Formats: sequence, structure tokens, C-alpha cells
Amino acid sequence: MNNTRTYTHTRPVMSPLLTRLLGKAVLWIFLIAAALLALFPIIMVVLGSFKTNQELTGSATIWPSSWHFSNYLEAWKNANFSRYTLNSIFVSVVTTAGTLLVGSMSAYAVNRVSFIGKKAYSLLMASTLFISIGAVVLRPQFDLMVMLGLNKTLWGVIIILISAHATCYFILIGFFQSIPRDLDEAAMIDGCNFYSVYLRIILPLLRPALAVAGLGAFQGSWNEYILPLVFTMSNPQLQTLPVGLANLRYGIGAASEVQLMMAGACLSILPLLVVYVFANKSFMQVTLGAVKG
Repeated sequence: MNNTRTYTHTRPVMSPLLTRLLGKAVLWIFLIAAALLALFPIIMVVLGSFKTNQELTGSATIWPSSWHFSNYLEAWKNANFSRYTLNSIFVSVVTTAGTLLVGSMSAYAVNRVSFIGKKAYSLLMASTLFISIGAVVLRPQFDLMVMLGLNKTLWGVIIILISAHATCYFILIGFFQSIPRDLDEAAMIDGCNFYSVYLRIILPLLRPALAVAGLGAFQGSWNEYILPLVFTMSNPQLQTLPVGLANLRYGIGAASEVQLMMAGACLSILPLLVVYVFANKSFMQVTLGAVKG
């Protein structure tokens, strides 16, 4: 009688705890790698701003051999940073306020009022997000500002930047979905009209979304280069920081001064960092509201 033995091979089963830990480890590795890839150019600019021009262009080392803090002082003087910073602050603040005002009013009207061409208007606004015509419209925009007599002022730049409010519009109209219409009806029963509901009820509730949309508008107007360059050619005193930074590239005798340009770029980032710090709470509120919804 032959005795046959059957052997069964079982694969080891990974415990749920080990699976979760492995998944978190992979996620953290991916996030750290993405953060390093995003921060590496900024780190290179910051370290390069402390080098000499010869070391920056001829050396292959990342860390500066000696720290030249005088690059920042020289960049501040050569680029006329005090004047250009004031111009950039003026353009960015007025553009942000105008964009939020126009974007919130248009989103309020589209969300709360039924009118002919409502879908066409929304489609037109959406098309501006996906179709980028860039410098093609510079000439018509400039000709329009010439007709209005604003081609030699920063107000022409501001009006053009405010007109590009589609991103702000869609951020706010998405947030409008979480505001019940019962609040409008209750306010109108208490004596408010269509406009006072917008000012007293809607705007206070839109504060988190306004902060997020305002941050995007401020960043876009602060970094704008082409429009201020075109509109300030005849008056260099109206130039903004991006235009002034481009002038730092060449120093005395048309020699390349890349280290000064990097130092100026680091200085120009500081206002954006301050705005991001103050808007961080609003980002959290919008995110929590989206999760709850």
C-alpha cells in the first residue's frame, strides 16, 4: 500500500497594519520627492544669490565658497527697488480688489438671477481658461488704452488684468453653491434688496473664497511682466519689479550680472510669502468646507 502525502504551499498574507504602513511609506516618499523637485530651483536661486558672478557661471558647486550678502544691497540700489516695489504693490493691490469686486458680482448675478444668455456667458468665461492667445492681443489692448488715454499709466495695466477674472469667477461661483438661497429670502423679508443682500449677507460669507481668489489675483498681477513692460517703455519710473529685475541681468558695460538678478528675485518673493502666510487660514477653511460638502 503506497502512502501519498499531499503538500500544500500557502503564500504569506501581509497583515493589514503592515499594508497601511507600507502604503504610507510609499506616499511619503512620493511627497518628499515631489517637494524636493519643486524646491530645488528655489534653493539654487537662493544659494546663487550669495555667489559672485564668476563663481556662479564657472563653478559646478552648489554651495557658495563665500557668502556675499552685498549682492542684495547692490541689487536693491541698481534696480531702484523702492520705486518698483511701490509700483508693484499699487498694481497688485488695486488689481486684486478690482478682480474680487468684478468676479464676486458676476458670480452673484449668474448664480442668483436667471437671464437670457446665462449659459453663453458661462461658456465664454470658461473658454478664456482653456484658450491662451497670449501676446496676440497685446496690440488691440494697447490700441484700446491709447483711445482711453491710459497707455502711459499703470491704470491701463490694471484694467486689462482685472478683465482677466475668469479664475476668480469660477472659484466664487463654486463657493456660491454652499450658500443657501433661504438666506437671501430671509434678508429680503427683513427689508434688504438685491444689492444689500450682496453687500451684507453674501460678501461676509464669501471671505474664505475671496481670500483664495485674491491670492491668485495678487500673485498673477505681481508676476506680470509683458503688460508693464509694454506700457512703461516711455516712462521707466512706472516700471514694476519683474521689469526692473530683468534690467538687473546686465550691469556696467553690459556685463552679465546674474547673481544680482537672483538676489533681486529673492527679494521680490518676500511679499508673496507674507500674503501666503496670511491666506493660509482661508485655504484651510475652503478645504474643510469642500470636505464637509
